[in-house]
Amino acid sequence: MTDVVLVGEPMGLFSATEYGSLKDAKEFNKSIAGAEFNVGIGLARLKHSVEYVTKVGQDPIGEFIVEEIEKENIGSDFISYSDTYQTGLMLKSKVSEGDPVTAYYRKSSAFTTLSKENIAGIDFSKVKLLHVTGIPPAVSETVREAIIYLMKKAKEAGTIITFDPNLRPSLWNSTEEMIEVLNGLASYADVVLPGVSEGKMLTGIDDIEGMSQYYLNLGAEAVIVKSGEEGAYITEKGKETLNVKGFKVSHVVDTVGAGDGFAVGIIHARLEGLSWEEAATYANAIGALQVQHPGDNEGLPTKEELEAYIKANK
Repeated sequence: MTDVVLVGEPMGLFSATEYGSLKDAKEFNKSIAGAEFNVGIGLARLKHSVEYVTKVGQDPIGEFIVEEIEKENIGSDFISYSDTYQTGLMLKSKVSEGDPVTAYYRKSSAFTTLSKENIAGIDFSKVKLLHVTGIPPAVSETVREAIIYLMKKAKEAGTIITFDPNLRPSLWNSTEEMIEVLNGLASYADVVLPGVSEGKMLTGIDDIEGMSQYYLNLGAEAVIVKSGEEGAYITEKGKETLNVKGFKVSHVVDTVGAGDGFAVGIIHARLEGLSWEEAATYANAIGALQVQHPGDNEGLPTKEELEAYIKANK
């Protein structure tokens, strides 16, 4: 039985090694970028079995990515390959605080050709949870069809579905298309994980209780809204919204990957059979750990590190 199946695009990430503008950077470190890849690493470090649905090119970066996926104890059974298109790339500047500048080279990448045929063999009766973000359906029509296909199959099999909108407006043809597609995907989810600003954009509702109720009405079991230092707001059907406070962080190094870490905490707790309040505590803690480290996933903890951090900082 597989704990979690993820679907997304891992890209070759080249991070500048010196502070300054990206155009002036001369030296870079090579690693991997991708929201779903970050979630996979976090869950694997917490000892969950993870399979990654993706497609890469038959090129050096694709080979590197698959090797690193396997090194992180993430399954590669559902990875497919393109002999025509290349693996996507990303460049990132180095900053001392706040958000780095990024540049993507993913248009017509191998992943944009992922189709239903590549994933038809997945048996969701042997999968506990499917995690989807709003990034893959933005990259191409075939990927969008594949995502809908996966979510329908998971729903029919009774597999838990978590959905993080993870908005990337620049990838969409229009804001209207983004809202329509992502809210459509959210209707398949058991748990929806928007940020406050994401929820406002997607629902047109300003208050957290209202946007949460919007997704409960679509069929979600729970909506957990990320709100930075304010922590998380949990809303379940028939219950009042509950705020679980975040952890104090004195110095933020890099905010990239914080939302992915939050998703890791929610999924981990759900698989462990914990309450939503406990899930939000884990999610807040992992998000806080992640922003204290450079890079997309360096701060994602082991079980022991996570428990120690919560005990010391609760």
